Amino acid sequence: MKLTLYSDYSLRVLMYLSSQTELTQIDEIAKFYNISKNHLTKVVHNLALDGYIQSVRGRGGGIRLNKAPEDINIGALIRKTEEHFNLVECFNPETNTCPIMGKCGLQSVLGQALFAYLNVLDQYTLKDIAPQLKTPAN
Repeated sequence: MKLTLYSDYSLRVLMYLSSQTELTQIDEIAKFYNISKNHLTKVVHNLALDGYIQSVRGRGGGIRLNKAPEDINIGALIRKTEEHFNLVECFNPETNTCPIMGKCGLQSVLGQALFAYLNVLDQYTLKDIAPQLKTPAN
């Protein structure tokens, strides 16, 4: 399974912020990872709405973690940031046109694999995966 860029960037933002003690600017994160500030702005906005980060407005504002790294579960984050987990067409009954639906075992096998994948992610927190980054603010 491949994560969307949205999930990837969400993880990157949180990992970066976990290594910071001061408020951080989106520009700083974009520059560090060499990714678009516009993409990160949407990611940061939604991470704030979901309570993962705190956004401080105004002069001297920025963003920071709103939860301790050990309280941010990776599996829960991925479930929030991924649009769907339709690994193959038959996972979505609304758009499924597969003529062998119900006659093959692929859906069951991939469903078990997806469950195992998410179960592994559920065992980790941001604290477990975040490196101690050497960033401009450190």
